[in-house]
Amino acid sequence: MSERIGIIAGSGQFPRLVAKGAHEAGCSVAVCGLHGNADPGLEHEADGFLMVHLGQLGRMIDFFREQGVTRLCMAGAVSKPRALDFRPDVRAMRLLFSLRKNKGDDALLRVIIGAFEHEGLQVLSAADLVPELRCPAGVLGKTRPTEAIREAIAYGWPKLTLTGRLDIGQCMVVREAMVMAVECLEGTDATLRRGAELGGAGCVALKMAKPGQEERVDLPSVGLQTIRILTEQRYAALVLEAGKTLFFDREEAVRLADKNGLCLIALSQEEAAGLAAENGRQDSLTF
Repeated sequence: MSERIGIIAGSGQFPRLVAKGAHEAGCSVAVCGLHGNADPGLEHEADGFLMVHLGQLGRMIDFFREQGVTRLCMAGAVSKPRALDFRPDVRAMRLLFSLRKNKGDDALLRVIIGAFEHEGLQVLSAADLVPELRCPAGVLGKTRPTEAIREAIAYGWPKLTLTGRLDIGQCMVVREAMVMAVECLEGTDATLRRGAELGGAGCVALKMAKPGQEERVDLPSVGLQTIRILTEQRYAALVLEAGKTLFFDREEAVRLADKNGLCLIALSQEEAAGLAAENGRQDSLTF
């Protein structure tokens, strides 16, 4: 019998791509969709399916056990405003009590992972089932970085590293040595629009994984919709962390960026770490 992989599904195409990747690897899938986030149509692509409200931790664990799942992953976005409509069961209430002094994203994800693994359910990275989604290092399109873009990266990346360590957000918008916007509860798309509203044309957006965060369940992601917003708002560049950022519909997104003169850059972990450590020295950038 093939292994059955569990998927906790949020919104977007990621859960569907993960299910496809698992099937191609010879595994069956049991999908637990989060109500108000996951596409109900996922039921037709799963070998077992259950829709639950966010917070029904015990029901998820029971479902995966009934389905014979021993390994599971989390895929897809969860709307933070919708997450405020949290309906915790007894198991989830215990987790919330343990987090009474720290309710940041990363702390919550770590205790959720701990709860699953305590029940014998190993948590893996969904990206491992679709490794082609990980963004490669380098300039991704035809538009090369200008000196202004290089300066914006040198200025913004260390600051985004610091806010990430505080578990605030994964995205920042900068222009001319000023921070225009930092991602908070509203998400990346709203952050990009707000940054452009304040900074005008020529802003640079940066997105990276929070240093030390639980990468199995919370990798940053961008896609075609991200590029559409950036081009509509006349951004100069999007800077990503290579290897840790998921890039959906990359070929189409790069074509759109090239058409509009948007520079797309992915920094390697070494470049990103060196840039943060040197606190903005431009000579640490190799592109």
